[in-house]
Amino acid sequence: MTVTITPDPALKGPAHDSRSRGRARLWASIGGQNLSLIGALVVVLALFGALNDNYLSLTNMQVIAEAATITGLLAIVQTVVIICGGLDISVGSQVGVASVVSAMVFTSTGSNAFLGMAAAVGTGLLVGVLNGLIIVYGRVNPTIATLAGLAAYKGLAQLISNGRAQGYVLNNDVFVFLGRGKIAGLPVMVWILAVVAGAVHLLLKYTDIGRNLYAIGGNDTAARLAGININKYLVFVYALIGIVAAIAGILLTARTGSGQPTSGSEGLELKAITAAALGGCALKGGKGGIGGTLLAVALLGCLENGLTVEGINSFWQNVAQGTLLVVAVVIQQRRNGERAVGLPT
Repeated sequence: MTVTITPDPALKGPAHDSRSRGRARLWASIGGQNLSLIGALVVVLALFGALNDNYLSLTNMQVIAEAATITGLLAIVQTVVIICGGLDISVGSQVGVASVVSAMVFTSTGSNAFLGMAAAVGTGLLVGVLNGLIIVYGRVNPTIATLAGLAAYKGLAQLISNGRAQGYVLNNDVFVFLGRGKIAGLPVMVWILAVVAGAVHLLLKYTDIGRNLYAIGGNDTAARLAGININKYLVFVYALIGIVAAIAGILLTARTGSGQPTSGSEGLELKAITAAALGGCALKGGKGGIGGTLLAVALLGCLENGLTVEGINSFWQNVAQGTLLVVAVVIQQRRNGERAVGLPT
């Protein structure tokens, strides 16, 4: 006996197709990578919230947001440079230089906060352009060039500051507002991060510059044949990194109350690269976005704060960051179908 099963008409038709397309568009807009990050973030929040009643308090959430701002700024521009096939390992040292310059110029100009900040941004622009020129016209691999910058700019910050914190800026309303002020209940630092993130997102997603950056990272030969001036774009990207790193340095000065040559800026490059990789940036270039990077920054910030609140040795934070970076790269390689090292193609 043959049994025929007739599909329910209610399960098909235009309405069903419309819902399916809607779910597909929603999945595509969020992305599997971002959903994984959201899931991991929920787990971290639930875990540390269960361990400590104060972890999920509004006060602690603001502490996490403020602490993650500087990392977030650097992760955003690290995302941009990775998309176009580059890398910048010197961002932490650039933050240190900008922090010291902002405080020293502030002090030497009779407590003029705006001159101090302008000097820091100008220094950041100069350093970023220098990195770009070395990479483009010196024909130096970006990793090597910025690794050299990591040491050189750190040394420069220590030289001009004699290795000590410089100035005191918390007697100035502008720096106090930047470091401790709030707008609509949120810290000013978080608003600055939101503005930078929004601007870079629009640049990448809705402008020819953004499309060209993705093209350069995806296939630089094809991009060159299409008439894209790759050298110009690379110098632009590293200049952008310098400017945003300078903004991060100014916020570091405002948050700590003085110019910091190394304290507060060491290790930022690892955090920024880890956040970009976790957020879905392909380290070979051509893929990535600001949304995923910000989710990864939030995850790292919540994890770091939770470990601190629980009194876990801070050295474990470095272990966690390194582990997350390796995991992110392994996942990327698996998704791309990369063969294991040593195996035949």
